Amino acid sequence: MSNDNPVGVLFLCVANSARSQMAEGLGRRILGHLAVVQSAGSTPSKVNPWAMEVMEEVGIDLSMHHSKSVETIDPETVDLVITLCAEEVCPAFLGKARRIHWPLPDPASNDPVLTREDMLSRFRVARDEIARCIEALRAEL
Repeated sequence: MSNDNPVGVLFLCVANSARSQMAEGLGRRILGHLAVVQSAGSTPSKVNPWAMEVMEEVGIDLSMHHSKSVETIDPETVDLVITLCAEEVCPAFLGKARRIHWPLPDPASNDPVLTREDMLSRFRVARDEIARCIEALRAEL
């Protein structure tokens, strides 16, 4: 995949609220000039406040991010699609892009009565696993 042009990377999950938003922020930081990074979802909602908080802990501001529909993404801008769904059905992306699947549990799932620390812990685990995967991807680009 190595060349002088940046690779168009699209991170996908269902709501484009947590995993794919964190991946977009981390991808921009870790991949830098190697990639043009986007994120989207099949049923966009809004950026999850827990995702914003744990990303802020590592110096990445998601406050200007918004959830986007996969239908708004131009397939010509995407060379690599990375789906981040685990137990839910991942969105489809039409186009000729290479596909990678990183099955990450949704940290925002609605389990009964989790404490603030439980929620932050779940989102930190997801953030750190996404960062690890993106670091490995960087070596390929």
